[in-house]
Amino acid sequence: MKCLILAAGYATRLYPLTENFPKPLLKVGDKTILDWLIDDIEGAGLVDEYVVISNHKFAHHFDEWAAGKSVKITVVDDGTSTNETRLGAVRDIQFAIDKLGLDDDMLVIAGDNVLDFSLQKFVRYAHSKQTSCIMRYFEPDTARLVKCGIVEVAPDDRILGMEEKPAQPKSNWCCPPFYFYTKADARLVPAGIAAGCGTDAPGSYIAWLCTQTPVYAMEMPGRRYDIGNLESYHKVCAEYKGITK
Repeated sequence: MKCLILAAGYATRLYPLTENFPKPLLKVGDKTILDWLIDDIEGAGLVDEYVVISNHKFAHHFDEWAAGKSVKITVVDDGTSTNETRLGAVRDIQFAIDKLGLDDDMLVIAGDNVLDFSLQKFVRYAHSKQTSCIMRYFEPDTARLVKCGIVEVAPDDRILGMEEKPAQPKSNWCCPPFYFYTKADARLVPAGIAAGCGTDAPGSYIAWLCTQTPVYAMEMPGRRYDIGNLESYHKVCAEYKGITK
């Protein structure tokens, strides 16, 4: 299994902290955000390569970071240099697949989130379903719902529908940026793009994919810290206790 880490954003809301440095390499406690994620995933023993998808502006920072790691980490530079010219998450995924010739099951994650639970639980869930899978969490605040990917789910967790940033949310289930693609479904990314799925938000591909094949949504077993601005970064640095679930 490959682990694709989405890290090509510019984190403009965290300026000046991230004006010349990538958000996933910011430290929370004694480790970078990326190290928290990879150290956890590596414990499952199922990933044989981590692929960090970066923009051109920050690729050298990821190269320097990866050089000191004992696990196999490949940094892919998507060639963009500004927030205005970014490819978008779905096109970045396809760029990495094409660039490296990837053909495997894939764990696709945002590289700028901190979790208090182990992603190994999600990987085991996906393996038990033998389908592509996402996670979901209950969000009571309508103001937040309209900024997220929203899923409708059946009692057995199968996704009935998904929409990114809907004006009228059809449920309270939000989808965080953590996905599992089967090898067969990873091959369909070009078809999703050709069919007109959104390419900026990573959940847009899942919104299309669930209309083509069964996709399941595991309820998130803990908390996700979304570092969106300086205030939220300082808050997570003060509060985060590591993976406790």
